[in-house]
Amino acid sequence: MKEICLKTTSGESHIFCGSGALQTYFKTFQKSGGGIFVITDSTVAKLYKNTISEIFGSDAFIYVFPAGERSKNMNRLQDILRSMLAYGLKRSGCVVAFGGGVTGDIAGLAASIYMRGTRLIQIPTTLLSQVDSSVGGKTAVNFCGTKNVIGTFYQPETVIADQNFLDTLPAREVRCGLGEIIKYGALNKDIFEKLIKNRGNLKKIAFSEEIIYDCVLHKAKVVEKDEFDLSGERKSLNLGHTTAHALELGYGKKSHGEYVLIGLYYEAYIAKQLKICNESFADELVKLIT
Repeated sequence: MKEICLKTTSGESHIFCGSGALQTYFKTFQKSGGGIFVITDSTVAKLYKNTISEIFGSDAFIYVFPAGERSKNMNRLQDILRSMLAYGLKRSGCVVAFGGGVTGDIAGLAASIYMRGTRLIQIPTTLLSQVDSSVGGKTAVNFCGTKNVIGTFYQPETVIADQNFLDTLPAREVRCGLGEIIKYGALNKDIFEKLIKNRGNLKKIAFSEEIIYDCVLHKAKVVEKDEFDLSGERKSLNLGHTTAHALELGYGKKSHGEYVLIGLYYEAYIAKQLKICNESFADELVKLIT
């Protein structure tokens, strides 16, 4: 089990990485005296119904929304806020985002604006969300056909990245997460060399625990320097994403993680052609992607 403490001007975020992390740190939720409001999607709720019941108990409110990017909208956000109010969630209470990137984004936004901010705990259940989206405090919903245009910067109090959740991921979801991991490889020499060395193990869950920690540590250092995306340091984390968002809005069907891989592929190709990137590095990066 490994811990990272992300320190920013708005507060500290404690990130726990490792198999069994949820069982080890579930007592975190017991500190809440103002209620526990768990947000998850229909897919995760079906897979982990017993786990959710065991961890949060009968007093917690479990809000389940239809899985998928289409749920990341203002109407869904309003319904979540309405349910928080009806449940009686206090400002001292706790919002728990239990799921993948969509869950983390909309639950984080709800937590940041309900009563001007409640405690937020992220429990990412996909490789993509564990390695990237649950960390750093970016929250958002899509609006008027524009992705992530309404959101806040709001650091979670705790992130629990338990690799036991990855055992239920289909191969496609693992590949989606690899898009983020390879992105960090392009940004970090040590991660890149580790990926090259373990090329044959990239899709194996057993390899994920160590590499997730490395990627999260890299992101934490970037966020500490540029929490609110002001200096440009944090924009490096958009590598592959800008192209991915354009493709995603234009074509749909594929997941965001798959588009990140495509975005990285084209950006590496363009950088190589413009000679702003080492040719051998670009070639190795493309090999990882493909």
